[in-house]
Amino acid sequence: MTQSPVPTSKPGEQTTKKRQLNLGQTISLIAVAIGGLTLMVGVAGGGDAYPLLFLLSAFGLIAAGGLGHAAATFLTRPPGIRNEYTMSQGLTRRGTIAILIAIVFVTFYIVYYWFDSALTNLNAMMNPLSQMLRRKNASIYFTYAALYTFAILVMGARAFMKYRHSGYHQIRTTVNMGAQLIAAFLIPAFLVAINEPEKYVNYFWPLSQKDLFPSTVDYMLSEEFKLGGFLLFWSAGLSFIGVPVLTYFFGKRWYCSWVCGCGALANTMGDQWRHLSDKRLGAWKFERFSIYSVLLLIAGITAMLWIHELTGGALTESLSTGAKHWYGILIMSVWAGAVGTGFYPILGTRIWCRFGCPLAAMLGILQKFFSRFRITTNGSQCMSCGNCSAYCEMGINVKWYAQRGQNIIRASCVGCGMCAAVCPRGVLSLENGPRNNRYRGTIDLARPTKGRQAP
Repeated sequence: MTQSPVPTSKPGEQTTKKRQLNLGQTISLIAVAIGGLTLMVGVAGGGDAYPLLFLLSAFGLIAAGGLGHAAATFLTRPPGIRNEYTMSQGLTRRGTIAILIAIVFVTFYIVYYWFDSALTNLNAMMNPLSQMLRRKNASIYFTYAALYTFAILVMGARAFMKYRHSGYHQIRTTVNMGAQLIAAFLIPAFLVAINEPEKYVNYFWPLSQKDLFPSTVDYMLSEEFKLGGFLLFWSAGLSFIGVPVLTYFFGKRWYCSWVCGCGALANTMGDQWRHLSDKRLGAWKFERFSIYSVLLLIAGITAMLWIHELTGGALTESLSTGAKHWYGILIMSVWAGAVGTGFYPILGTRIWCRFGCPLAAMLGILQKFFSRFRITTNGSQCMSCGNCSAYCEMGINVKWYAQRGQNIIRASCVGCGMCAAVCPRGVLSLENGPRNNRYRGTIDLARPTKGRQAP
């Protein structure tokens, strides 16, 4: 792992002085504001009349402004991670601007899930792009995928500038951007264009919960599709073969930090809020209860649906149909969408990944007990600055392990590598090694010994 050549600052030790904008940042923010206003005009009606004009002008200005602001921020100083001002500017310390952004995010998800007719003009703006890729007008799902991909690409370019000193993060960001663009945008669009099922190939059961429902299996195997059987095999194969094999060799980071679209958005757009994750012991206890409960819930719903499919029982039909409906609303729409992404500026970037994602839960069990992955520590070099814990997006008290020279093997760790990147002494290292002695000196965190505080 490449170390930052510039010492980092712990949030609690940072100055209260506010950052002053330079000329490049100011001009870039003006461009973003004009782009945002153009987008609002397009959504209000202009996008229906002049879709291509509003599509190019709105998103072009936002992209140019976002990239310009990143360049004016990161390319005007030496390479390296610098976290000063993190806790003194409203955007990153739950200030007014952060709250306003959260309100915008949550409002968008509410409209997207339950009042999508209000986005008709936004869909119209996406029609030229949809016609080019899918040979038909944009659906609400295509529009959402386009916005999601746009955010990852623009903020991924920002990550390139911020972490240009780190080869690991350059490669990881490249994979994030490529996986989203190809697997979750271009391939689904191509499948629609050739009259095949629209499938986001980087999502699979249990995260994409419908993939193994009986109704989905019947739909994918219907005679109208030539690739339905392959796509079904792809999803099931990744769930039950790819996940255990790849997690054994690389830990859950192969998916959560490299391939998954949720992780890609957290790594790019959410990077500026990673330090807001809850580090308290209570949060860790709730995490263990919540995430495995969701995994058990979706496994149970899938099992009940198949029991009904095979037996035709009225009781299983009532239970499974109701549970499937409410799972879609409460877990996938409210938790994963409105809260999981909408509350980035308030609660940090991995709310869904940490507390709700059933695939992350399954990967975590495999990582904890059957993987070669670990984060090794060199305790003799640790100076207890706390940067590693402060910037862990999963809320892990990394410093607690580093001070004791213990390997970090946590089910929740997504292997993003940021703890190692912000460490000024090179104490931490992400490794895939032999499983022998993997738990070197690790204490059972479920029963912390007297005088020691469990993370």
